[in-house]
Amino acid sequence: MLEVLTGSGLAASAGLNAYIPLLLMGLLARYTDLMELPSGWQWLGNGWVLLILAALLAVEVVADKVPVVDHVNDVVQTVVRPTAGGLAFGAGSTSETVTVSDPDTFFSSHQWVPVVVGVLIALGVHLLKSAARPVINATTAGFGAPVASTAEDATSAVMSVVAILLPVLVLAFLLGLVAFFFWFLRRRRSRRRERQAARAAGFRV
Repeated sequence: MLEVLTGSGLAASAGLNAYIPLLLMGLLARYTDLMELPSGWQWLGNGWVLLILAALLAVEVVADKVPVVDHVNDVVQTVVRPTAGGLAFGAGSTSETVTVSDPDTFFSSHQWVPVVVGVLIALGVHLLKSAARPVINATTAGFGAPVASTAEDATSAVMSVVAILLPVLVLAFLLGLVAFFFWFLRRRRSRRRERQAARAAGFRV
């Protein structure tokens, strides 16, 4: 169960920022004893891979905070974030961490399953983020973009750390994302009804 929570937290984190969970896992595996990647995923701790991830993260952090550019970035990331989510779930759920000491038993017969699950989780979070950002930009004249992006990056970083060190708390993050999803849908429907009512009132006048 802890393996699933670790993988889910890392995949959801990748849905917000593709590079934070991968970079964190690589750094922890390379420089600490908090995480030991399985043989098939040890490339994440390679020095060149870490440099590339850090460079991509720097570009993502800047691009995601500029209105209009953030929309283009989200389109590109529709492929990148789910892919990163699959990698993060696959590596994280089969890694040995401070809370998971025998990870091979859960996904021993179907190694492809965690990758597919990670892709789906990250894609869902990415689609929610992509749908919410235009609304935030429109209602704040673009000024909300850097604030929302910073909050997303911080959430991605915290969720990645929690997924590795205290995976039980991932449930709280996932429930929070589900609650935000339903709130966002309700808010969107409400705004659509308000616009339709305003349009109808304009026609009557």
